[in-house]
Amino acid sequence: MASNKIRPRMFSTGQQDNHHNFFYQLISSQRFFAIIGLVLLFIIILPLARTYSQRRLVEQEISDIQKEIAQFEKDNQELKEMLNYLKSDQSLESQARINLNLKKPGETVIVIENQENKKNQDSTPEEKIKTSNLKKWFDYFFVR
Repeated sequence: MASNKIRPRMFSTGQQDNHHNFFYQLISSQRFFAIIGLVLLFIIILPLARTYSQRRLVEQEISDIQKEIAQFEKDNQELKEMLNYLKSDQSLESQARINLNLKKPGETVIVIENQENKKNQDSTPEEKIKTSNLKKWFDYFFVR
């Protein structure tokens, strides 16, 4: 029965109890857990935000490159069609008609000259000198 006796409290300087009580109160408080939770959440969210931002940039670059590829494929197809046309007999014939002034047997070729060039060639430099500058301006704005 001696072990069941009430023991008196020991008095101490209180320094250990204050430290023990402060840390115990700090750990047991809800604010402490909320702050720790926010810090952990921030540590987790920060790398996720960076990864998400980098992923968006990569996706944007991929979409831009895919658009460029589609445009190049379209241009390539047009160039293939042009090459096929230029290799055809129809293209050769039209180029021969235009550049070499060739014609088919039985065809008649008519050449129409540009009338403006003929007018400019007919006028002599003396006529240009004889007209006054005022007359030239008047003709430029109102006669045409």
